[in-house]
Amino acid sequence: MPKLDHLVVIAPDLEEGMAHVRACLGVDLPYGGRHPEMGTHNHVLRVGDDVFLEVIAIDGAANPPARERWFGLDDRIAVRRAWDAGRRLRGWVARSHALDTVLANAHGVLDEKIRVSRGDRAWEFCLPRDGSLPAGGAAPCVIDWGGRGTPVPAMPDLGVRLRAFTLEHPDPDAVRALYRRMGVENPPEVRKGPVLRYRASLDVAAGVVELT
Repeated sequence: MPKLDHLVVIAPDLEEGMAHVRACLGVDLPYGGRHPEMGTHNHVLRVGDDVFLEVIAIDGAANPPARERWFGLDDRIAVRRAWDAGRRLRGWVARSHALDTVLANAHGVLDEKIRVSRGDRAWEFCLPRDGSLPAGGAAPCVIDWGGRGTPVPAMPDLGVRLRAFTLEHPDPDAVRALYRRMGVENPPEVRKGPVLRYRASLDVAAGVVELT
């Protein structure tokens, strides 16, 4: 069953994304690396035994990818609009070793399985063919890290821990039904709200903070 792998802050550029997370959490996220197949790069932060936070943006120094970028990053206007509205934590990724089953269960939400890399790591990733956020952002993309497993144990521990992860949505029942269809294990708590908005509650040195 797919389970939470990481949370995703989708930034107009990496520096702006890092400034936001630094202001919220009081820590600097280590640089992750570049994704040559997607023309993106990221910073990552361990927030649990097998969960991390990612800040991702288009890599201006990279060659344009041969396909649409993930997480809706090619729609720069939408990324900026959501960012300026305070919706910066806009997605998440679930982990599974059965991506073909995930694709069958998520028909119409996730379309294809591709291979992606960063440095000496390569993995398989399920996403919409057009690179958009699945179900408008309500559903996760799904990853299979392969035999090496999650990279979290190798990440430095800066003392940040995920306490709670919630989603506000105008139709929470539909989102819950989608999670059941996808077989998601321990999905975010879904509450009714006027717009799609994620909230993460995290323990940091100064206490409990909220990242949105």
